[in-house]
Amino acid sequence: MALIDVIVPDLGNFKDVPVVDLLVEVGAEVEVETPLVTLETDKASIDVPSSAAGRVAEILVTRGTKVSKGSLILRLEAAAGAAAAAAASSPDAADAAKPPDAAPAPAPAPAPAAGTSTSPPPSAPSPSAAAPASAATIAPAPSMPVDRRVQLLVLGAGPGGYTAAFRAADLGLSVVLVERWPTLGGVCLNVGCIPSKALLHAAKVIDEAASMAAHGIVFGAPQIDLHKLRGWKSGVVGKLTNGLRMLAKQRKVEVIQGTGRFVAPNVVVIEGESGTQQLGFEQCIVAAGSESARLPFLPDDPRVIDSTGALELESLPKRLLVIGGGIIGLEMACVYDALGVEVSVVELTKQLMPGCDPDLARPLEKRIRARYAQILLGTKVTAVEARNEGLQVTFEGEGALAPQLYDKVLVAVGRVPNGRAIGAEAAGLPVDARGFIAVDKQMRTGVPGIFAIGDIVGQPMLAHKATHEGKVAAEVAAGQKSFFDARVIPSVAYTDPEVAWVGLTEAEAAAKGIACRKGMFPWVASGRSLAQGRDEGFTKLLFDPVTHRVLGGGLVGPNAGELVAEIALAIEMGADAADIGLTVHPHPTLSETIAFSAEAFEGTLTDLYMPKPKKG
Repeated sequence: MALIDVIVPDLGNFKDVPVVDLLVEVGAEVEVETPLVTLETDKASIDVPSSAAGRVAEILVTRGTKVSKGSLILRLEAAAGAAAAAAASSPDAADAAKPPDAAPAPAPAPAPAAGTSTSPPPSAPSPSAAAPASAATIAPAPSMPVDRRVQLLVLGAGPGGYTAAFRAADLGLSVVLVERWPTLGGVCLNVGCIPSKALLHAAKVIDEAASMAAHGIVFGAPQIDLHKLRGWKSGVVGKLTNGLRMLAKQRKVEVIQGTGRFVAPNVVVIEGESGTQQLGFEQCIVAAGSESARLPFLPDDPRVIDSTGALELESLPKRLLVIGGGIIGLEMACVYDALGVEVSVVELTKQLMPGCDPDLARPLEKRIRARYAQILLGTKVTAVEARNEGLQVTFEGEGALAPQLYDKVLVAVGRVPNGRAIGAEAAGLPVDARGFIAVDKQMRTGVPGIFAIGDIVGQPMLAHKATHEGKVAAEVAAGQKSFFDARVIPSVAYTDPEVAWVGLTEAEAAAKGIACRKGMFPWVASGRSLAQGRDEGFTKLLFDPVTHRVLGGGLVGPNAGELVAEIALAIEMGADAADIGLTVHPHPTLSETIAFSAEAFEGTLTDLYMPKPKKG
């Protein structure tokens, strides 16, 4: 069997670079471009790819070995036909085939390392060992004709996508940003986070005005002008989308409106109003997001809506059923309730807002049970029948009712990643059964030159996670050492009251056997909370019982979403209870309830009387 020497390609101005990891073992089968070893320069980690396919016969370097251009790394037993191909592609063979005055061909560019100790076969990449990419990586020439080639293509212009595009442009890359919506911002800005928060603000104003009647200030019943309300909501969205358009223009990011899908590992076809074009790319960041999940038994009826339809506010139904008691469903329920709609919520699990601790959800549940028509927990919808007089819904479970008639049904049972909607298989991108694409901590997929970020790479499906991932992908694409290593990611429900949590939850600690102790402060003892007429909330922090470091925390009450960031920062910085308690917080504020919770844990709290446990 012929042996093929695999050498270090041109590393630019670097030499005597140490080997920091071996990615294959003797006997391993490798393909062309399979990462073999990881090198560490002073600017980047670099994977040396295989120049041929075959079986590893001999590895000639170890960790710590210093190599330069031309250094022999290993030898391969050539696969059928590979020896001849390798010989034909060697520098000597190439020089022999060239005319005498031809310039020598450049050496293949290396790709930066994932920083992992093993490399799975290309057919089965894992999140921890996906193939790398960098600004120096040039994808192989497309096997099909393209209209043009671009340096970096970003597929999707949601919070993660536009952040990636802008960051990459700031780092000097030439960027094309593809977006299916007429405006930038994706689902979040156009039909998600931003318009929903505008409507939730309107709902808050209505509710706060009504609540002041008990304190001597009486307003008349609100007169709802849906046309003006929709216009205001759209205006908020428009200001932000126009701002993104200007930011793209200032950074010279080319924006193409259309739907993109892979047709080859380095080719995307884009179909839009201006026609179809086929772009080859050197690198690509997939930020294609997710779609609302749909129940298979639902009728095709305009009265069955998802969150996008709910935000359009075409009309106000008399009776609305929200299927799904998670964050999205409960936020929209708050809006419609404030606008005078009779709202019911059905949730399959036994608590609202699955994922957070039950105690955080209870104040919200107590408030909305007093306002909504029905809160059905441990109950599922088994059928929806479209009738002239409404939608008849059949329930099953502990809280099941007899079939009920509703004017509209809002389906908010989660979101599905778009991994299967972008032609991922044509690019060689593995997509799991749920539609997710695996990535490593540098947001690299198993295909060299292709990154993925946001909803499409896994939970939590949150805009603030996607933006951080987008920056990492852009920086790695530009050749920087960057990793997504967030310890925690906060979650917020902008309901009334708001619910927010970050890090370890009590339920998770119990399930995993993690020791923790709690410090808690009820907002009934907060002057700021009492002055707002909202004393149902509380703050809690979870601490390591030995080190006293913050492990997690949660809040329920007005502005909880603004307050949770302090807890997230404390966890990221490794703060302990004393760090928080001894930090002077302004008074009277809701933020000081975080300090009071730390003091409750420390036993130094004076704003409540907390008897010390008796000894013995």
